[in-house]
Amino acid sequence: MDVEKIEEELRKIKDEVLQCQKCVLYQTRILPVIGQGNHQAKIMFVGEAPGASEDKTGRPFCGAAGKILDELLESISIKREEVYICNILKCRPPANRNPKTEEIEACTPYLLRQIEIVKPKAICALGNFSTAFIFEKYGLRDKIEGISKIHGNIFEAKTLFGSLKIIPLYHPAVATYNSNMKEILKKDFRILKNL
Repeated sequence: MDVEKIEEELRKIKDEVLQCQKCVLYQTRILPVIGQGNHQAKIMFVGEAPGASEDKTGRPFCGAAGKILDELLESISIKREEVYICNILKCRPPANRNPKTEEIEACTPYLLRQIEIVKPKAICALGNFSTAFIFEKYGLRDKIEGISKIHGNIFEAKTLFGSLKIIPLYHPAVATYNSNMKEILKKDFRILKNL
């Protein structure tokens, strides 16, 4: 797919998300958070859902967890502009509660289309919800475990656009309330540098 076609397809998703009313979250959102970054990125980060800062700006990972994500990328000499960042849900769940099954089912077709358009070589699934969804979609259901058991490991999946590495990682937000986690995250991020 050429650059213009990629832009056009991602713009279609954006327009659809802006009009989306497939679940109740559209009623309480300020701005949906569609995705941001390099449209031909080799690495895609998939978070859980927008938080308060993201809901206000429409940008993924722009709050406290975003600052940590930036720091982690910097630690392996990767610029934020080189990767693509999005979430399972495009709208913020009230009070940052966990995503509900019906919300995930309503919203993830957008994410799957983004993955097909960007065609990353690696998906970093941030946290349990993201990891479970990505594993299930790419035939790794039998490998699903808590993030504390599988973080930092590389799993291989076959897709229509080739081989895909899936790397479950702790969500950067864990380091906002437990500073010891930052070192674990940094260690896990070094895997990306080796890719």
